[in-house]
Amino acid sequence: MKEPLEMTGLEYFQAMVSGEQPHAEMAKLIPMRFVAAEQGYIRVTARADARHTNPYGPVHGGFAATVLDSAGACAVQAALEAGVGSTTIDLHVKYLRPLPQDTLLIAEARVTNLSRRLGIAEATLKDEAGKLYATASVTCMILRD
Repeated sequence: MKEPLEMTGLEYFQAMVSGEQPHAEMAKLIPMRFVAAEQGYIRVTARADARHTNPYGPVHGGFAATVLDSAGACAVQAALEAGVGSTTIDLHVKYLRPLPQDTLLIAEARVTNLSRRLGIAEATLKDEAGKLYATASVTCMILRD
C-alpha cells in the first residue's frame, strides 16, 4: 500500500473508493464513505445517528460541517499532483433544514477554482431523494515545498 503523498490526489481517492486504501480514522467518528472520485470531484455518503445529536434532539451542525469540509477538501486534493498536500483554511456552511438521523446523506463537491496556492470547492449535502440540507464553500491552502 502506497503512502497518500506518493500518489496523485485522484489516485489516492480512487484507491479508497475501490477499497485498496483505508478510509481515514475520522470516518469512524463521522460515518463517511468515499463512493466516487474524479478529477476535482468527490462523492461521499454519510449517516448521522444518536451519537451525533444535540441534547435536545436534532443532529449537531458539526456533522454536516465535517462531511462537507471532508468532501470539499478532498475534491481539491483530487485535483493535485503527487507529493502535494492541502488543508482547509476557510469553511462557509449554509444550513437549510435540520439533518435527519439514520438517513443516508450524500455529499458532492467539485473544485471551482484551483491556483498554485489555493483551491476552492463547492459542496452540497442531500438525501437520496435529492432534498438539500446544507451547502458549503471550502477554501484550501495548497501545500507545496
